[in-house]
Amino acid sequence: MIIAIDGPAGSGKSSTAKAVAARLGAVYLDTGAMYRAVTLKALRKGIAYTDDDALAAVMRETEIGFDGAPPDTRIIMDGEDVSAAVRSDEVTKNVSDYCARDAVRKALVDQQRKIAAGHTVVCEGRDICTVVFPNAEVKVYMTASVEERAKRRQKDFAAMGIDKSLEELINDIGARDHKDSTRANSPLTKAEGAVEMNTTGMTLNDQIDFIVDLTTKNR
Repeated sequence: MIIAIDGPAGSGKSSTAKAVAARLGAVYLDTGAMYRAVTLKALRKGIAYTDDDALAAVMRETEIGFDGAPPDTRIIMDGEDVSAAVRSDEVTKNVSDYCARDAVRKALVDQQRKIAAGHTVVCEGRDICTVVFPNAEVKVYMTASVEERAKRRQKDFAAMGIDKSLEELINDIGARDHKDSTRANSPLTKAEGAVEMNTTGMTLNDQIDFIVDLTTKNR
């Protein structure tokens, strides 16, 4: 069974998906972290997001996987734990550009489908319901106001010792939303049959209960 969660940046997809997977005893597949890992590697190598040949070469030599169980799942790239590195400000600002490229998306979608095969999986990402798993038994579109999402990002950065103003984060998220929803390749959109969940004002437990209840109804 596949429980697929998508929606815009900062809507709470990752934290909720991890907690739902832990509650259900399911595999947690963080597709967004996989795109962040590729972005991290490309930035380290100085590869521009427009260099499709170089990106295709990177994808052929890159191995991405997960270790541990939620909520302590770690993302491993080429044997390195990059769980913290993929959440850096630099990666966050650039991931939309890199993840829009065909060479990156096609390779990672193949990997994601292989990881999910034969398992009960909770997965999240911006096109997880529309492209990667369009036949998922449970599809949820998570959203929240820009201000709410900016506040969450501010807390995330503060936990990493990074000071970011709310105004700056609101602008960053607005720009990210525009990129994600207008890109030619797999734009962010609500999938047919997806249940919308506006998380503004909802607690994490509220969000977990909502998706677990939805899953129970669809078993």
